[in-house]
Amino acid sequence: MTRCAVFGTGSWGTAFAMVLADAGCEVTLWGRRAALVDAINNGRTNPDYLPGVELPAGVRATTDPAEAARGADFTVLAVPSQTLRANLAEWAPLLPSDTVLVSLMKGVELGTAKRMSEVIEEVAKVPAERVAVLTGPNLAKEVAARQPAAAVVACADEAVARRLQTACHTSYFRPYTNTDVVGCELGGAVKNVIALAVGIATGMGLGDNAKASLITRGLAETTRLGLAMGADAHTFAGLAGMGDLVATCSSPLSRNNTFGTNLGRGMTLQETIAVTKQTAEGVKSCESVLDLARRHGVDMPLTETVVGIVHEGKPPLVALKELMSRTAKSERH
Repeated sequence: MTRCAVFGTGSWGTAFAMVLADAGCEVTLWGRRAALVDAINNGRTNPDYLPGVELPAGVRATTDPAEAARGADFTVLAVPSQTLRANLAEWAPLLPSDTVLVSLMKGVELGTAKRMSEVIEEVAKVPAERVAVLTGPNLAKEVAARQPAAAVVACADEAVARRLQTACHTSYFRPYTNTDVVGCELGGAVKNVIALAVGIATGMGLGDNAKASLITRGLAETTRLGLAMGADAHTFAGLAGMGDLVATCSSPLSRNNTFGTNLGRGMTLQETIAVTKQTAEGVKSCESVLDLARRHGVDMPLTETVVGIVHEGKPPLVALKELMSRTAKSERH
């Protein structure tokens, strides 16, 4: 039986643990808080993040990272992007020498502008062939409810991607393989930033024309950055690009969309953070995505606008006027 460790008991880590168990894997969740681990083991539910959802018998939890990692064929990392480096430094010595590390995270590291797979390779000292990424339109509550969903599993080694595909393929969760790790990760990270922009537009009372324009131009920004970094343009037309972007920008289940909506309604950053129970990755990643774009000489006006609103206190109306008054150009740019 395939053995999987999932580090992180948030909504997505827990939901993906369910997928793995439903696919026939033996799954151990690692969590920091003993009370939540006890609730998972004894109550068969995660009351903090997926209340009312019964977890499969194949899922158990522990607060001991060594116990979680023991014998794992796949080690799934489902922690906030900006905490990955510190957490993985603690866990890396405990991991089996042949385990495949799987990133569920959708962000870019602040300061280094590194993608999550790059951080994993550096901290765990593993080759790219042992690092995989799972991404796509995967809203955790829908997946936990076993509603149909598709995803992308990406790895530089296609055979490894196929192994992961088999490990998480169920009657309701359909994974596709890809070897374009760069494109898949960028699609997942930048869509959070665009979802903030769409949420802000919603909060401001703007219409569907504006939101559709933001989604479309957001995809153009993502593709420009991806091409500059060597990604395949086709990736951004698929599940990791357009698929994830549409789901995150249009669903009230999206943390980033909801966060942006509150900002657009006039709440301050601190007020919005206070009412947000889970991490909205785009809030911090918008800065690192913009940093990444500048390092590659790529123009990303929507991302720059989001940074201005979220971190520089620019009023959304002022930002909108500046965005709309930019010099007209061809849609191909």
